[in-house]
Amino acid sequence: MNISKAKPVMVTGATGYVAGWLVKQLLDEGITVHAAVRAPDNKEKIQHLKDMAANSPGQIKFFKADLLTEKAYDTAMADCEVVFHTASPFTLNVKDKQRDLVDPALKGTRNVLESANRTASVKRVVLTSSCASIYGDNQDLQGTKNGVFTEEDWNTSSSVTHQAYSYSKVMAEKEAWMIANAQDRWDLVVVNPSLVVGPGTNPKATSASFDIVRQMGDGTMRLGAPGFNIGAVDVRDVAEAHVQAAYRPEAKGRYIVSAENTSFLELAEHLMPTYGKKYPIPKRQLPKFLVWLLAPASGLTRREVSRNINLPWKADNRKGKQELGLNYRPLNTAMEEMFQQLIDSRQLKAV
Repeated sequence: MNISKAKPVMVTGATGYVAGWLVKQLLDEGITVHAAVRAPDNKEKIQHLKDMAANSPGQIKFFKADLLTEKAYDTAMADCEVVFHTASPFTLNVKDKQRDLVDPALKGTRNVLESANRTASVKRVVLTSSCASIYGDNQDLQGTKNGVFTEEDWNTSSSVTHQAYSYSKVMAEKEAWMIANAQDRWDLVVVNPSLVVGPGTNPKATSASFDIVRQMGDGTMRLGAPGFNIGAVDVRDVAEAHVQAAYRPEAKGRYIVSAENTSFLELAEHLMPTYGKKYPIPKRQLPKFLVWLLAPASGLTRREVSRNINLPWKADNRKGKQELGLNYRPLNTAMEEMFQQLIDSRQLKAV
């Protein structure tokens, strides 16, 4: 399927972390971006996107759209051939995980894709999913075909009561495939990133990734890093994956987007040469029994500890390299730039 860069594209959640770099790449290529956001009148939230457009050949147009409102995206989607669905409901202090986390993820995906069904110009939808849709716990690696996660794997271990966020991601992606397979006018391509790191286009960038990296420098991990083995990838590479997924005619299915199989401690070690003398960056891994003891106070369940801590994590990123042409940046650069942004925005102070 051939997609024209002369046609506008729509980006949901355009003020988000990954979306910011995606919008920048699209604008730099001269593409008109329909930015669907909850509050287009909030100058503070959209100013960095306006500044991007002012310094690029592309154009940006803002549209008010709420993820949970039916038909909210119809106007923003008009005349677009590509829809990038990056927005995902995120609620802190969730009381009812089904109602406040899973249902909104499902409804948001359904609303965007039903708009695609109503919009005759749409040829392709690129969905931002997650490796959390491929696996729930590191222990799931034991059930894979060759001891490595691939695009053929699905998260079957998460539920409303265990890893509810991961459960919301896998349910939303399954909903997307169900809707896509029920029609034949547009096709669906899914990007499944691992932990996303690197600077945000908004100097005050916030995401769960920033929370983790902040804890590496604010003393939270002073005694050591928990033994989480994970995948990680530069946010700019995730944005590039979205662009390639949109415009390469042969792109299809799911793509694991992950630069390295790494760990919290290895990510922290990237910070040591530049920041190790001024910030309490973890130098060792916490023993599993300590993580187990501290789990309730740190927001982890004992089940999460037993099924993840010190267990290996390995994913196969070859499909993205071969079919999307991805060439991953080194993680030390991403980590340093991310950490420096936290310092510059006064979210971290030297001790």
